[in-house]
Amino acid sequence: MRLWKRASDALKDQSSLWQASLRRRTALRNPDIEKAVIRATSHHDSSPSDQRNVERVREWLRLSPSNLKPILRSLSARIEKTHSWPVALKGLLLTHALLNCPAPAPALRAIGRLPFDLSSFRSNSAPFDAFVRAYFAFLDQKSATMFQLSAEEEKYREGFAMRHELLLLQKLQALLDLLVGIKPAPCAAFAPLILDVMDAVVVEIYDVYGRICRGIATVLLNIYSAGKAEAATALRVVHKATQQGDDLAYFFEFCQEIRVANAAEFPVIDRIPEEGIRELEQIIEGLTNPSNVVTEGEEFKTVITEEWEKFDEDSEVGPLPATCARQQGSRNGEAPDLITFF
Repeated sequence: MRLWKRASDALKDQSSLWQASLRRRTALRNPDIEKAVIRATSHHDSSPSDQRNVERVREWLRLSPSNLKPILRSLSARIEKTHSWPVALKGLLLTHALLNCPAPAPALRAIGRLPFDLSSFRSNSAPFDAFVRAYFAFLDQKSATMFQLSAEEEKYREGFAMRHELLLLQKLQALLDLLVGIKPAPCAAFAPLILDVMDAVVVEIYDVYGRICRGIATVLLNIYSAGKAEAATALRVVHKATQQGDDLAYFFEFCQEIRVANAAEFPVIDRIPEEGIRELEQIIEGLTNPSNVVTEGEEFKTVITEEWEKFDEDSEVGPLPATCARQQGSRNGEAPDLITFF
């Protein structure tokens, strides 16, 4: 039965390649791009994503921003209606690679929400469905956040803006929540393609959490010049960062258990010391009251609480409770760089 399925899947891919080769080149269609997308998102469930063709698609994007529309059209046509979890996951891995492509940034930031929807994805292998939906939810939000922050940056091109920095931090924290929610079911955790996705997720976590730590350090250095609403929101951001530090510790333990390569060795997630928390509370209480909160629609609500997460280690930053330090590493045998509190 499995041999028959592999033959059937291979036939589907060959048929798609043949149809793509017959299509005419237009402003929205490029047969060469379509064939690269099809090869990068094959039906083979026992093989990881085709990095050669992923890089070919990324190269098309780097060559010209005008290739973005044919790429997105090809991706959408390939995975929008699929019921194959390998095709869906490989399509999302390709999407992830495109969103992290270094150039051209303006074109990528203009995408907004992804042009396909896998939020209700169903396949004939139920253990993989929730994983596909969770990965899609993160990528869709990442793409939307890139668009929103690009528009926001137009207002604050010069100098430090506390409001913009806090908005960025809250959106990054929302992305981090989605990232730690990407976990495979136990019976699916050791599939090669699943481990491929988890490797990409771990690298993304290092990047997002590092940006959060650097952003919090910048906010704390400017806390004395903050207004009441900004100070209240900063308090909320620091509190959430504490909770997310705990979430990450459990997440990396899980990744080590299923042998995710990029989580083989990861830096200790250090915490703001308890005395630093008390000092920060005093600083912010001198600037704010609970009735004033910075808001940015539904996604930027802040709740003031008197319950604080506790931290463990000593602070080394004068009157401020936290700073950041870089712990080095690489993807080959070590964890990537991570910025953490100490």
